[in-house]
Amino acid sequence: MNDSLKRTPLVDEHVKLGARMVDFGGWYMPVQYSGLVEEHTTVRQKVGLFDVSHMGEIRVTGTEAEAFLDYITVNDVTKLTDGQAHYTVLPNENGGIIDDLLIYRFSRENYLLVVNASTQDNDLAWIQKHAADFKVTVVSESDQTGQIAVQGPLAQQVLQRLTPADLTEVAYYHFTETRVDDIPALVSRTGYTGEDGFECYVPAEETVRLWRRLLEEGKDEGIQPAGLGARDTLRLEARMHLYGNDMNDTITPLEAGLGWVTKLKKASDFVGKAALVAQKKEKVKRKLVGFEMVDRGIARHDYPVVDGEGNQIGVVTSGTHAPTLKKAIGLAYVPSEMSKPETAIHIKIRNKVAAARVVKGPFYKRS
Repeated sequence: MNDSLKRTPLVDEHVKLGARMVDFGGWYMPVQYSGLVEEHTTVRQKVGLFDVSHMGEIRVTGTEAEAFLDYITVNDVTKLTDGQAHYTVLPNENGGIIDDLLIYRFSRENYLLVVNASTQDNDLAWIQKHAADFKVTVVSESDQTGQIAVQGPLAQQVLQRLTPADLTEVAYYHFTETRVDDIPALVSRTGYTGEDGFECYVPAEETVRLWRRLLEEGKDEGIQPAGLGARDTLRLEARMHLYGNDMNDTITPLEAGLGWVTKLKKASDFVGKAALVAQKKEKVKRKLVGFEMVDRGIARHDYPVVDGEGNQIGVVTSGTHAPTLKKAIGLAYVPSEMSKPETAIHIKIRNKVAAARVVKGPFYKRS
């Protein structure tokens, strides 16, 4: 392996389990173990285990922590209660998305931000720069933290046997501080798969022990480790965004379909608000849409969306064959007038133009 790649505490475990390892945004990560479709199906039907220790954790504390986070993100931090988390976006002055993230509230003066692996250094620098104007302390906890995601319809069944916390009391996008196999842990009912499940944050040095224990405990439920390949197909079926593909710092949350977390009417001002208000007033010119292929073929990242004459009018940001749905799906930016469900679009796949149609909502939604 390339010694310059970053490693999570679980790298040796992945290698022992026969995972195919790849460079993922500068991290040495497992792309698959037994096979993408098998891992994907296990998460949909049973329970799967993901190493997400590459994600970044940033602690923000202080008397002005709430006001500070409300200023640097688009969602309304003042609406959070203790033990609750929400999804939000870190915007730049132009309204572009620096990163998407989760914010966990422990108290009005204590929050944990969970950011993407590839952007965590830039995020930290951006947050620290703006923190100078507020009475807050910003500290990275990434190196001290391991994170394991337990996802699937049997996730609660497996995890419950290892913790004294009543997991039925942990609502979606809420968390509890407890112990898992006697390891101190933050357990949140969150995930990136479209299934029920939990993300467990533990001390980095305890990550291997918890990983092994979960694999042992979940044997009767058919638990399997899952890699980045299945993580990507699962999140795309649930129509969850991937930073770097479906959004970046030149795309605004209004264009990316994240208006639902962009609170333009919240009481406080925030970074990029003026640009976003102006964009909404002038009307968004491009929008991220979900699509299904009508013709044969799989549309991949960066494939052109074209009009009837073959002129490029948009671009595919994510695309795959969906194992659960048995069809080809994807996300693409198109002109706003072409964003309505059932609108016909065309995608250039290699040298052929294939028909597709815009669809509403997530491609897959659990019962």
